[in-house]
Amino acid sequence: MPIDIDLLLSAYAHGIFPMADSREDKESFWVEPKHRAILPLDGFHVSKSLAKTIRQDRFVVTCDRGFAGVIRLCAESTEGRQETWINSEIEDAFLRLHHLGLAHSVECWVEGRMVGGLYGLAMGRAFFGESMFSRATDASKVAMAWLVARMKLGGFELLDCQFITEHLQSLGAIEISQKHYLDLLEVALADLRSQVSTVASPSPLVASSSAGAGGAAAGALSAGADWGALDRLLADSSLGSSTGVSSPGKLILHSLTQTS
Repeated sequence: MPIDIDLLLSAYAHGIFPMADSREDKESFWVEPKHRAILPLDGFHVSKSLAKTIRQDRFVVTCDRGFAGVIRLCAESTEGRQETWINSEIEDAFLRLHHLGLAHSVECWVEGRMVGGLYGLAMGRAFFGESMFSRATDASKVAMAWLVARMKLGGFELLDCQFITEHLQSLGAIEISQKHYLDLLEVALADLRSQVSTVASPSPLVASSSAGAGGAAAGALSAGADWGALDRLLADSSLGSSTGVSSPGKLILHSLTQTS
C-alpha cells in the first residue's frame, strides 16, 4: 500500500522518517533515532582538494533535473553497500513529493552522465537529507557543497542527515540527542506551523496540490525559506561584475565561507 503523503509529512514534522530493511522489502517501518546527525550550515568542511574541485567546476551541477535518476541510483546496491533501505514504497512516496514540489535533488554530471547526487525533503527552514550516491571522486561531496550553499542563500536553518557516518563527519556533520534535534526542528518549522498545520491529516495543502495547485502547496510548506535563491543568483548576468565571482563554483565557495 502506498505511503500516505499527509502521514509522511506529519512524521517528518515530528522527527520520524520511513526506512526498509532492503530494496526488495515490500513494507517500510518508521524510525525515530535517539541520536540524530545534522550538518551545521556554518560548519561545512571544505578540504583543499574539494575546494579545488568546486572552483574548477569539474562537474556540471543541477537541481531537480534528474530526481528519479538520483533516487534510483541511491537505491542501487554497490560494492561497498550491498543493501539499501530505499524500497519501492519509499521511492514512490518521494517521487510523489517531488511532483508536488516538496522533494528536491542535486545532481552532478560529467559529459551528460549523472555521476553523483543527493535528494531530500524541504519543509519550512529544514531540509531532510535522505540519501546520496557517487560514481566519481568527490561527486557526492560537491553535491553536498551545492546543497549547503543553496540552503544558506535561501535562509534555511537545519540540515538533517539522519544517521552519522564517516563520510558525513568528514564534511562537518555532528551527532546530537533526539531532544536537541527536536528543539532545532521546532525552530526550523516555526514559520510553517504559524501559517498552517502540516501535522494534521488530511492536510489541506496536499489536498489542494493534488487538485493541481502543487506550486502553492510547495510555497506554503517552505514558509520562511527560499529554495530557488541560488538559481536566481546564478542566472543573474551581472553576477561577475557585481560580486567579483566569475564562475558557479567560485560562487558556491564564496557562499560557503559567509557566516549566517
